[in-house]
Amino acid sequence: MARMLRRIASLALCMGTWVAMAQEMPQRFAGQSLYLPIYSHLYHGDVNPRTGKPSETLVSTHVSIRNTDPAAGLKIVSARYYNTDGKLLREFLPKPQAIPPLGTYELYVPRSDSSGGSGANFIIDWIADKPINPPLVEALHADIREARTLLFVTTARPIQTR
Repeated sequence: MARMLRRIASLALCMGTWVAMAQEMPQRFAGQSLYLPIYSHLYHGDVNPRTGKPSETLVSTHVSIRNTDPAAGLKIVSARYYNTDGKLLREFLPKPQAIPPLGTYELYVPRSDSSGGSGANFIIDWIADKPINPPLVEALHADIREARTLLFVTTARPIQTR
């Protein structure tokens, strides 16, 4: 009986290890549409009684699209920038952009471009010739001045897969 319990425990331990390893392995895709939240400005402070609005701070946005696959490239097909109301403001890519294995492609929205508003977003479409590790897509928002520094990151999430 004790021998059988040890075998069961050993089997359970192995199965637990396999499950943990499977959870760590990223799912592979041949393409996705990614939603990336962007903030061209932030509201903060109290509401001004005269204007009815809080204070705003404009931020720049540095979008980083990182190919996490060590063996295969991918292609960014489009990077569409929308404002708070969901209106398409512009396509950031004039043509598809290839990203080699472990390479990075970057986009930049300057602080002076407040057209997106506090609810702006990118829809980024990518494809690959075969299923690969999906890219890591993040946006670093920044307002760096002598008296203060404001930095934060948003991360894309898939909204459609291929």
